[in-house]
Amino acid sequence: MAKKKSRRVIIVVISVLAVAGLAVVAYSAKSHGKSTIDPSRLAAVERGDLARSVVATGRIEPISKVEIKSKANGIIKELKVDVGDLVSVGQVLAELDKDNLEAQLRQARAAMLSSEANLKAAVAQLEKNKIEAEGPDVPFARRNKERAERLNKDGLITQQALDDARSALDMAVNRQNAASSQLSISQARIAQAKADVAQAQANVDRAQEELSYSTIRSPIRGMVLSRDVEVGSPVSSILNMGAQATLVMVLGDISQVFVRGKVDEADIGMVRLNQPARIKVETFKEKQFEGRVTRISPLGVEKDNVISFEVRVSINNPGGELRANMTANAEIVLEEHKGTLIVPESAIIYDAQHKAWVEVASTSVRMGRERKPIKVGVSNGTRTEVSEGVALGEKVILQ
Repeated sequence: MAKKKSRRVIIVVISVLAVAGLAVVAYSAKSHGKSTIDPSRLAAVERGDLARSVVATGRIEPISKVEIKSKANGIIKELKVDVGDLVSVGQVLAELDKDNLEAQLRQARAAMLSSEANLKAAVAQLEKNKIEAEGPDVPFARRNKERAERLNKDGLITQQALDDARSALDMAVNRQNAASSQLSISQARIAQAKADVAQAQANVDRAQEELSYSTIRSPIRGMVLSRDVEVGSPVSSILNMGAQATLVMVLGDISQVFVRGKVDEADIGMVRLNQPARIKVETFKEKQFEGRVTRISPLGVEKDNVISFEVRVSINNPGGELRANMTANAEIVLEEHKGTLIVPESAIIYDAQHKAWVEVASTSVRMGRERKPIKVGVSNGTRTEVSEGVALGEKVILQ
């Protein structure tokens, strides 16, 4: 009887201990799986495209930009275009007052006519001298004198008639000698007259050219970026004043533009020609323009103890949406991975050996978080590529 009672007590104790053990296990499992993490500090592992890049900030500039200045001095009489107008090669941009230039042209033409008349007179005089130098009257005068001498010897004419015949011969010979001596002078006068005609023609050509300069035409196809004079404004000639000549307007071809930006020396080593770039401007905040690196300056510039290098990013702009001097950010893509796993940079922990870890929300471990080693790839400063260690959709904890 005592043994049976003792056996019952043992069974009851074992049952109580088993129930207590089950309760402890259930409580432990419940307490281990319960998460105490704020949901706002959780981020899902995503799949997407990630690029490593540097940003060059600058202004939009046209590929070709031309300052229009006049080759003639004068007063602006008419302006044919305004700011923002598209112009073609050879299109008239402005007209200067032509009255003075036209008067100079008429004067030059009159001087040329006078020079041509002098040349004709010199040629005529030379022809006359050539004929006289041949002495066509000398043979006749000589025969007439010889006949007069025979007639006088026979007593058929008077001495006076003989003297007249001799005098006529002398005069013919003198005229021949004088004409011969004048030949070289006449030829020299013709050469001088020809030079005068050439000079007068040059003056006419110059006056015509200066008159043509009074019409200012576009040398390129582009857009009027600025107009710096108004009707009635005086302008000085670039031929006389050089760079100090009056600026009439500025033209630019904006079918292709570029951003002239600065890149820090720490990043310039990763920038290469023809690297793609994404350009954004304040005017079109929701729009992105595509471009490429077309120039990297070999010379750095120091400012405030920081060395930076000038980089040019060219952009096709056929629609003309981008305008000169717009502020732009050109994101130069150094490396890009598509369809990769991505986590926020703030979720990554780096230990003393520079190994990367993340904490993943888990209900199977105590406190609801599990630390996992990961292998990281490219980063854009806010998001980082993870090639190993986590799976799509896992919740990582932001540190």
